Amino acid sequence: MSGGFDLWMLGFSYDGSRRVDYVTSIENIRAKAVAGENPATWKLGQSFSHSINASASDPNPAMTKPTVTSREDTIEQWKTKPQWVLTYTSPDTGRVDPGNAQRVAGQVTLAMNITSPTAVPWVDSNMAYSNVRFDYTGRAAGKHKGTVYVEARVELTMSLKDPEVDQSARHILDAQQLPERTFPSWPGKSVPGSSEPLHRLINRDKQDANRDVAIATCNVVWGDYEGSSLECDEYPFSSTYEGAAKNDNRYSARLIDGRDNRKGGERIQKVYEENRILDNDPFYVKIVP
Repeated sequence: MSGGFDLWMLGFSYDGSRRVDYVTSIENIRAKAVAGENPATWKLGQSFSHSINASASDPNPAMTKPTVTSREDTIEQWKTKPQWVLTYTSPDTGRVDPGNAQRVAGQVTLAMNITSPTAVPWVDSNMAYSNVRFDYTGRAAGKHKGTVYVEARVELTMSLKDPEVDQSARHILDAQQLPERTFPSWPGKSVPGSSEPLHRLINRDKQDANRDVAIATCNVVWGDYEGSSLECDEYPFSSTYEGAAKNDNRYSARLIDGRDNRKGGERIQKVYEENRILDNDPFYVKIVP
């Protein structure tokens, strides 16, 4: 047997539901008969399985698989119905538990095969896979429960031309690209967030500690700014583990317009919630013209 086909698969995660959907399709099947072979007898199969990483999950993790997880049809059957849908869910207690975010770290794997009555089957047991996380963290992550594909890159983007956050954006860009010109200043300084990710910090006391160190730097460099419209902006953000209190001096503190500073904070929070970024989850920051 010889030929080829086009395979595509889309995954959908949800903010507000412990559910993921997969839409998969085999299209444009090109079958070329060889001596003694009849393409009408060939079958293409797809089979889905799942596993749970217990060490990356909270107690008693569980996933519920679809009723149908495999399909093996002839070429003509695939041409008639190229798509099918699978839904995986995870049970929950129905409430937020401060001591248990009900995280389930799961992996869904696609295996494929092509069979013929007169040929050796072709099998790929790991054709594709995706890592998904279910959680019931509460309002800090957006809606109280939801799912994400954990390998998707999360990026906060700000523009230098956005009048609401242009000063915040300039500060971040300087910290990322010209760190030695930011305060505190020292030879060889580097600031994470561009190629090296930041990690969300939810603990309010630790956020305040980051903010206090940044404000102290602003006071040393610029003096007393109380009563002005300026506020001390810190990068990496106080809501990250890389914040100013980490004691590695890989941060920048700068006075900027207070409204700009607050709008920047709103943008950060929006990214956290829309992407269900939990405590210690990585994300990146990108500044565009």
